[in-house]
Amino acid sequence: MEEQTKERIFSNFQKMKTVKSSIGFLGLSREIKSKNKVLVIPFGLENTVSYEGGTKMGPKKIISASYQVELFDEELKKEPYKKFSLKTLKEEKIKKNFNQALEQLTQTVNKTINLKYFPLILGGEHSITPAIIKSLQQYYSKLTIVQIDAHADLRDQYLGNKFSHACAMRRCLDFQNIDIIGIGIRNICKEEFEFVKKNTDRVKIFWSKDISKKIIPKIQNSIKNKNVYLTFDVDGFDSSLMPATGTPEPGGLFWNDTLQILKIIFKNCNVIGADINELAPKPNLHACDFLTAKLVYKMLSYKFAS
Repeated sequence: MEEQTKERIFSNFQKMKTVKSSIGFLGLSREIKSKNKVLVIPFGLENTVSYEGGTKMGPKKIISASYQVELFDEELKKEPYKKFSLKTLKEEKIKKNFNQALEQLTQTVNKTINLKYFPLILGGEHSITPAIIKSLQQYYSKLTIVQIDAHADLRDQYLGNKFSHACAMRRCLDFQNIDIIGIGIRNICKEEFEFVKKNTDRVKIFWSKDISKKIIPKIQNSIKNKNVYLTFDVDGFDSSLMPATGTPEPGGLFWNDTLQILKIIFKNCNVIGADINELAPKPNLHACDFLTAKLVYKMLSYKFAS
């Protein structure tokens, strides 16, 4: 049985082509050997964006910008990359059929979990998250999604599509073992607002306007000792900091606010995977690409090196 398991894992690994460390995330000269294994999965899905497009280029620009990220972290006073083994999956050709593309991502995450890697997915639009959760929820009796976002994404359908990026969190709730904690939300329609009021046992929102040092302990209490999947829509940032996204919103999070929240999340619960989505790169605005790349490195640093 053990030999069969090893053969199955090796077979999965063979089917998942990774790139050389030097052209993967962070552009490392060599792969670090560690029991903490991370697989960065680029998945530039762009199908249901409803305002500005460009998310298909998100993964490529994040990885390219990551070569400029300083590997030494002055906050943690160490080089966090030495604490985990990092591989980057070669970006697959995404299937043209939207439903097939989502299933393609689900299967990739399944293989990642079987290989015992921490999955970190670079989107792509936010519709990727339910496809990821479809895989991960199989392994946990209860799983909490922490969603950092400007929008609730709780519509049952948008423009006739139940799997639109505007419905991402609603589709995650189709799985009965899922609950959601939204942070930084500041744009919500009436339908979503009523849904939240009726489902307080499964959806909790920390509104952007209320984020302060007083709120941090409440966030901490809501996630403590839980298994958590983290989904980060970059429009959770204030639009002055992150204009390179399809639906930018004023009144959002700034860098240090975000780090404070992330530290609380990674310190108080078991984060089992993450995605960063909705970066829509713009010409001559590389600061947004770099911000997102540094965000990814900070997440991995808090997970494995803090």
